[in-house]
Amino acid sequence: MTDGDRCLLGRKDIWPEGVYSTLAGFVEPGESLSEAVAREVREESGIEVGSIRYRSSQPWPFPASLMLGFRAERVGGELTVARQELVDARWFERADLARRRKTGLRLPGRVSISRRLIEDWLAE
Repeated sequence: MTDGDRCLLGRKDIWPEGVYSTLAGFVEPGESLSEAVAREVREESGIEVGSIRYRSSQPWPFPASLMLGFRAERVGGELTVARQELVDARWFERADLARRRKTGLRLPGRVSISRRLIEDWLAE
């Protein structure tokens, strides 16, 4: 999820210290993929999104599951972290991610779809 030159990343309490990743969730019955993206982002962060575009896919280690990666742009709302979902969420600029080793910020592993989405955004 982006807002101009910023991307929104979140952190779960079970992840190693400093790891931030793209937001994620599951599709509800009767929901389209873009509706699921908008709902999950809104539920976890309070941010409203539009311009939702499919970017990539990756097998997921749950039985018969597939993770789909989307890109969306902020259209409204204020960042409010849903504490039952995340321990933190924040906006990062490209420069923040470029100096992440100095600040202790860590990204998901290179094989993850989240890392691919972040790197694609950084490469633009």
